[in-house]
Amino acid sequence: MNPDFRISDDPAGAAATLLEAAAGHVCITGGSTPKEAYELVAAKRDDWSGVDFWFTDERCVAPDHEHSNFRMADEALLGAAEGATVHRMKGELGPVEGAADHEREYEAAGRPEFDLILLGMGPDAHICSLFPSDPALGEHDRPVMGIETPGMAPLVSRITFTLPVVNASRSIVFLVTGDDKADAVARAFSGRRDPTAPASLVEGEVAVLLDEEAARRL
Repeated sequence: MNPDFRISDDPAGAAATLLEAAAGHVCITGGSTPKEAYELVAAKRDDWSGVDFWFTDERCVAPDHEHSNFRMADEALLGAAEGATVHRMKGELGPVEGAADHEREYEAAGRPEFDLILLGMGPDAHICSLFPSDPALGEHDRPVMGIETPGMAPLVSRITFTLPVVNASRSIVFLVTGDDKADAVARAFSGRRDPTAPASLVEGEVAVLLDEEAARRL
C-alpha cells in the first residue's frame, strides 16, 4: 500500500469534494464522519445521473432501523440524489441470504470495479465488516460474504464486500477521524500486512483523509 496522507481540520469536507466529482460506480460506507461528508455533498450536487451507489457493508437489520447504514446514507444523501441508482444490501434477509442476494446483484451488474470506494476504519483497524483475524479476510473468490458474529458493537450480523473487491477499486479513500482511531491508523499504515489490522491488507495507491487527532501517531 502506498498511502497519500491528507491531514486537515475538515476531512469530511475533503471527502465531500471527492464525492462531488465522482462518476460511475461509487461505494460508500457508514459512520458519523461519512454522514457529515454526505450531508455536505448533498448541498453541493443534486444531479447524480450515471452514478451507481453501493455499500461497503450493512448490518442485518431493516432499512429503516437506527443501525442501518442505508438509512443513514439515504437520509443524508441518497434520498436527494436525483438520477442515481442505489444498490442496497438487504440486511433484513440475514447474513446468508442477504449476502447471496447482493452477490447476485453485483454479478448482474458485471462485477464492477468501483471508480471510488470510501472506507472508514474502526478502533480495531477493521474496514467494511471485515474484522481482525476473521476467516473472511482470506476469501478470494466470493465478492460478498455474510458475517455471523461481528468483532465490535452493535453485535448484529453483517453483510460485507470482501478484500478482492476493495483492492480492485480504481480509487480507494480512507476517511478516519478522532483520537480513538490513532492507534488503528498507526497499525494500518505501518507498511506491514497484519490480519489483526484488516486495513493494512488494502493494496495499491490510497488517499487517507485524517484529522490531527487520528494522525497523531503517524
